[in-house]
Amino acid sequence: MIRLTTRLLLATLVALSLTTHVLAENDQQTVEKVLVILSDDSLQTQGMAMVLSNTMSDQGAEVNVLLCDSAGDLALSSYEAEALKPKDLTPGQMLRRLMKEGASVSVCALYLPNSEHTKDDLLDGVNVATPPDMAAQMLDPGYRVFSF
Repeated sequence: MIRLTTRLLLATLVALSLTTHVLAENDQQTVEKVLVILSDDSLQTQGMAMVLSNTMSDQGAEVNVLLCDSAGDLALSSYEAEALKPKDLTPGQMLRRLMKEGASVSVCALYLPNSEHTKDDLLDGVNVATPPDMAAQMLDPGYRVFSF
């Protein structure tokens, strides 16, 4: 009886170990969809949002960026700013790298009508967001939403 109990206990432990291993592997293979909403005008906040967005992209996440208010300036082809240490990059340069990696970038629907800029002033590949599309991403349980 003790041998049977010991065997059952060992079999249960092996099964739990295998299940835990499979679940851990599945967690590592999960690719999150991320929506990063950036509206802050602080250069360091913009830089950190881009650093984290690029890092999430490097780790396999599908990254979507919504730029609002003065952060929309990052999407302008004429964008210039002070480079941030330690990599000596501007948030705009980091945004361009993110786009090269496949991120979707949009300016909010209010950005262009409330600035002196037009769609022609935006970087190639930058879209103008629509509230229904953005709301759908924000409400989609498959997305993680980060706001800066």
